Amino acid sequence: MKRTAIMIFVLATGISAASFGQNKPAQTTTPAAGQTAAPAGKRPPQAKTQPEFDAYKAAAAITDAAAQEKAADDFATKFPDSELRPLLYRSVMHSYQQANNGEKMLAMAQKVLSYDPDDPEALLGAAQVIAERTRDTDVDKDQKIAEARKDAERALVTIDTDIPSSGYPPDQLTAFKSFLRSEAYAITGTLDFNAKQWAAAEVNLKKSIDAFPQQPDPIAVFRLSVALDMQNKYPDAMKYADQAVDLTKAGTGAGDAARKEKDRLVQLIGGISEPPAK
Repeated sequence: MKRTAIMIFVLATGISAASFGQNKPAQTTTPAAGQTAAPAGKRPPQAKTQPEFDAYKAAAAITDAAAQEKAADDFATKFPDSELRPLLYRSVMHSYQQANNGEKMLAMAQKVLSYDPDDPEALLGAAQVIAERTRDTDVDKDQKIAEARKDAERALVTIDTDIPSSGYPPDQLTAFKSFLRSEAYAITGTLDFNAKQWAAAEVNLKKSIDAFPQQPDPIAVFRLSVALDMQNKYPDAMKYADQAVDLTKAGTGAGDAARKEKDRLVQLIGGISEPPAK
């Protein structure tokens, strides 16, 4: 199962939760003595009229990315003050992500952020594209890197403050937030990795894996192996190289890179993935 599957699942749940006429305050529970209440997050977006909600449902049912984008544009034009506009553009963002269209993904993330500058999914969507596509030859390289890091670090804050919590099963909400944290640390780790800041990359990539260990990002695992390798931490590097190989398929870019890294480490340490017992 792809890591994006969880994001898409929760997105679908959010669509059904944004219903017309739900204006009652969310129920709250009092934490037990010594416990801290979990952040409540924002209230779910709501439609103001039945026609607005009906138009939203029709637009949300579209699956083709280009058609989704047009429907979102049409909806935003017809309902210029609707709270549901970011949900539609966020859905389009994920569709373009699935289609590996980084340019459009970034444009849709920026569209969401024009409505809600703290939307964690859009912050991470924009940061991910910028982090992966910025090149050393870019004239505005430093500006792009700073923007991507700022967005990822901001998302780590707004994951707890800007994701609606009412109407979601607690276990799914927890998994979704953990997934987003993992993405945020993977992005900051990638920025460190690309800058050859190996120690910082090690810290952030480990945080990415630890935040969502049930479904680690294979690229983050591979990059962690390389970051450890570059610090001469060969046994640990081998451990993550093995994991990266297990998580990828030969013949893919990520899979071939992971296998090449493992072969390098085998030559360096003879395939020993743990230090010998004394």
